[in-house]
Amino acid sequence: MTKHQKRLSVPKSWPVERKTETFTVKAGAGPHGEDGVPLVVLLRDVLGYVDSRKEARYALSEDSILINGVAINDEQRPIGMFDIVAFPALEEYYRVFPDEGGRLALTAIDEDAAGSRLGKIEGKQQVPGGDTQLTLHDGTNVLTDSDEYRPKDSIVIDNDDKSVVAHFPYEEGALVTAVRGNHGGKVGEIDAIDITPGSGSNNVGVSMDDGGFETVEEYVVVIDENFTGDDE
Repeated sequence: MTKHQKRLSVPKSWPVERKTETFTVKAGAGPHGEDGVPLVVLLRDVLGYVDSRKEARYALSEDSILINGVAINDEQRPIGMFDIVAFPALEEYYRVFPDEGGRLALTAIDEDAAGSRLGKIEGKQQVPGGDTQLTLHDGTNVLTDSDEYRPKDSIVIDNDDKSVVAHFPYEEGALVTAVRGNHGGKVGEIDAIDITPGSGSNNVGVSMDDGGFETVEEYVVVIDENFTGDDE
């Protein structure tokens, strides 16, 4: 099985130039599915901290790079939306956030903000013992004894103990960002949720200072104003 990926066929969310070279690194197994960007791509192509996979492996062997509070030693580990990338020795912390067109970008944050991350609830089920299990957009499972959370809501979880530290309901008036589609990267407030009968996707109207847009609800994530890059 090849360890390379043709640049022309990478997901639109990947922050790589597609026509400069033929291949880039293929993402390994892990969170975020096929949209996950290999860590080495962020280190080499976005931040410029390494020039090769060999240098990336060396840096990772020093346990100097944390993803969501955990030291990572696999340069192909997929990185995706709302992950926290930390370089404690450099005192540099970043949140992965959708940029224009839905392309993933790194937003600088402070150390306190790096202790937790945002997750969109994609599934909810009862588990033995009576607790509720929430499945987030990156595949993370969170156990809670509260029934207040709903699919499409967003929560903030602590990177150390996975406890829920904030909850943002999916509802009219909520602040959202579009993460895919023609409006990827735009931020606004939900104006209206248009329920589509049957199995079709519901539409969401989002208002912005300079107008607004409409998209399907799968493409929006509820956020807090602290997640738009204005932490500092």
